[in-house]
Amino acid sequence: MALSAYRHLLRSTRIAFHGDFNMLSAARQQARQNFEANRALSSGSEELSKQLSHAEEVAKFLRENVVQGQAVDNDAESYKLRIHEDTERGDNDDIKKGKGTTLAGTKCCSS
Repeated sequence: MALSAYRHLLRSTRIAFHGDFNMLSAARQQARQNFEANRALSSGSEELSKQLSHAEEVAKFLRENVVQGQAVDNDAESYKLRIHEDTERGDNDDIKKGKGTTLAGTKCCSS
């Protein structure tokens, strides 16, 4: 299961950071360090399942929520976004439900 989660995470970094070698290598290095740090966890332990679940969540987040932007013609105001087939697209219903509150529950903006 750990190998599967690791591969899934590496594939997600490849999708999220396609064409950006510095970010891709940094993300892969971070993934490797985290998996190496948890190598000693015993099979079937609760901590191992938590770590694997976390790795799967990170992989899903990278694949669905990270979008690369690149400045168009060195213009600091215009960016081209690289949206791919795994990018989460949706309506703003979840945002509208929040009615001006942040994730921490505090009021924001002028809602």
